[in-house]
This record gives sequence, C-alpha cells and structure tokens, in this order.
Amino acid sequence: MSETLTITIDGKECTCEKGEYLYDVAKRNGIFIPVLCRSDAFADHRACCRVCIVEVTTRGRTKIVTSCIYPVNEPCEVQTQSDEIKEERAVIFALLHARAPESQRITEMNKWLGGTGFDRLVTLDNEKCVLCGLCVQACASLGTGAISTINRGTEKMIDTPYGKPSEYCVGCLSCANVCPTGAISFSENEDTRTIWNRTFELQRCEKCGKVMGTRESVAHSVKGTLTELPTVCDECKKRETADALMKAYRNA
Repeated sequence: MSETLTITIDGKECTCEKGEYLYDVAKRNGIFIPVLCRSDAFADHRACCRVCIVEVTTRGRTKIVTSCIYPVNEPCEVQTQSDEIKEERAVIFALLHARAPESQRITEMNKWLGGTGFDRLVTLDNEKCVLCGLCVQACASLGTGAISTINRGTEKMIDTPYGKPSEYCVGCLSCANVCPTGAISFSENEDTRTIWNRTFELQRCEKCGKVMGTRESVAHSVKGTLTELPTVCDECKKRETADALMKAYRNA
C-alpha cells in the first residue's frame, strides 16, 4: 500500500502519494504551474523547457526544482509564485521567446509571465520550435521514427532524414498534435494531407464520411491485427454493433 503525504502548495494543504510528481499534485488541486514540454500522452517526461520551476522547502532548506519530474518523497512547502520563481521564469521565457519568436503561445506566455527579453539575445527568424522533443517522442512511440533531432549546436533542429520525405511517415499528425508551440505545419483539403514534405491520401468512413486518417496511418494502426484496411470508423462500428444487439434482443 502506498504511503500518503501531506504537503503545502502556495499555502494550501494537499494530499498525495509518496513519489507522485509535484506538478501532478498541484494540477489535481487546482494550482496552476505553467508548462510547455509536458504531455499527458507520455509516462516519461522530458523536463527540458524548465518553465515549471517552483521553490521547495524541506527540513528548513529551500531549492528550486522542476516540478514536472520532481517526486514528492517527504512533507514539504512549495511556492509556485515566489519573487525568485517569477524572476527566474521570466528569464526562461525571454530565452524561449528569442529561440522561437514566431510562436504565438510563447509570445503570449512571455508577456503574461513578465519576460521582457534582453538586447544581447539573438533572435532566430521565422522559428517556432523550442526543441522540446515531444514530436520525436510521439513518432517513436508509434514505432515509425520518421523524424528526429538532427545537426548540433545552433544548427540543431527537428526534421526527417536529410529534409526529404520519409518513407516511414504515415501522416498521422501525432507530432503536430503534441507540439506545444505550433511549430509543425501541415495542410489538408478534402482528399489529401501534406506534412513533412509528403502528401498523403485521406481515407473516409464509408458510412458517415468522416476522415479516418491517411491510408498509411489507418494501415499502421491495424498492422498485425487485420489483413484488410478498415473502411468504417470506430463510431460507426459501435453504432452497428449496438443496432445488431438491439435487433437480436427484439427478435429473441
């Protein structure tokens, strides 16, 4: 049986299980901590943006920690909006804004959290990516591995191998959906979707006409389980099953 602890966050007593991440405890208790690189889609968190820093005081000693990966192992007092945290967080956002000045989300958060920027910082033109790696993590979790971090230093970026259309990409948009800064662009019309310099044909449900995904993403989702590509979406399948059960019940 797990051990229960009581901690204080911004003056509010909160109960949690030993080892639970501090960010999750705060979120569950309605206490806001800003974050960029954390996604509930993954169990492993990267903690690379450092936006979620807080002050933790334990046994009379205070330190700044990254709340999204900080496990609560003993009673402590937490401050999410202390003067030092506000100052440190403003610097972090100023740096992120210089790295990705075209990201609307970072621009809005930078203004809201007081990041003013520094004249000595070099701004990257037309950039939205902060290299959080969530898109690469999403792609790898699907077993496709179509994109990755390439180059080093100031040339570091996320892309397909050699910037060319990847044969492993299935056009599922998982990377774009987890991107916190809107850095991954794609276009879509009635019949096709284009992402990472590759155009995919969309597959629609034969019953309702809803887009099920690209033909490649639908095939990937049933790989190893079905020999034929499904032509009906999950919602229509459930509706058909429910109708069949109701019909069988009425005829019984």
